[in-house]
Amino acid sequence: MNDTIYNTASVEETYAAGREIGAGLGAGDCLALLGSLGAGKTAITRGIAEGYGADANNVSSPTYVLCHQYPAGERALYHLDLYRMTSADEELEDIGLADFLQTGAVVIEWANLASRTLPHPRWELTIDITGEQTRTLTLRRIE
Repeated sequence: MNDTIYNTASVEETYAAGREIGAGLGAGDCLALLGSLGAGKTAITRGIAEGYGADANNVSSPTYVLCHQYPAGERALYHLDLYRMTSADEELEDIGLADFLQTGAVVIEWANLASRTLPHPRWELTIDITGEQTRTLTLRRIE
């Protein structure tokens, strides 16, 4: 599958790209977010949540609590942040990543810290900072 590229020039455009991506997710999908500190991983998750059908106003970084759950009708969007984990692969197994995928979609910030545990297939979204508010978003399917 070819990569999908989004070039955004504002927070609003990045949010809109997130909405489009979220609308395409279903229960069982895992979206790994990759990008440096300040790239906008939590901001795009707000758009993803809205596109998925969850209340984007409730989205905040789960850095200190590991996981937030956002209801979206009969399903849920799980938002994880691995930034502060010391052994992310083991901790993801312990919290039951596979169980989350049975009832909803999972968005994982700093997913590169748990490369062994991430499911296949999955989506990866790389966020590259190209300017103060501009970003290049690359969405790809990992089989």
